[in-house]
Amino acid sequence: MSENGWRVCSTCRKPLPFAEGYWACSVSTCNRKKMPYTFCSVECWDAHVPMMRHRDAWAEERTAPTREEHLRALADEQDDPGEGQAPATRERRIVGVGSGGKEPTRLPAVDEATLPRDVLIVASKLKQYVRARSGMNTSDSVMDALSDIVRASCDAAIRRAAQDGRKTVMDRDFDD
Repeated sequence: MSENGWRVCSTCRKPLPFAEGYWACSVSTCNRKKMPYTFCSVECWDAHVPMMRHRDAWAEERTAPTREEHLRALADEQDDPGEGQAPATRERRIVGVGSGGKEPTRLPAVDEATLPRDVLIVASKLKQYVRARSGMNTSDSVMDALSDIVRASCDAAIRRAAQDGRKTVMDRDFDD
């Protein structure tokens, strides 16, 4: 922290002023409590994307804490050093949506009827596996049944990732 700002831009090292807008990366690994990436502009955020090899990322505009909020958060950290909490910020809007223009994955209330019901299984690959494994044929209706199982498993994994505060579903979220 300096007199000019509460942090510096992770790319250009320019101070980020108190109570003003800054940009954060949407990728969970860029938002670690001990070393979060913060940027003064979308251009600085964009410069870090290839270096970090993000596939699907966007810049989130946030508002920096006021000087008082920041000092209070620092005092709380000193009182409880095990926590290592970063100062609170207020999220405002999301821009710079990457890959396909999709909004970030949140857990909003969703009408089940609006979710896609496409087959999620590659039929030829599954049929080839079943035949090689057992010599049996596979009914086409198996694809719908397995797709339902995959959807349920994905829903559970999404909940686990959200509980961990991540925006990325990982292989470990599928462990029971």
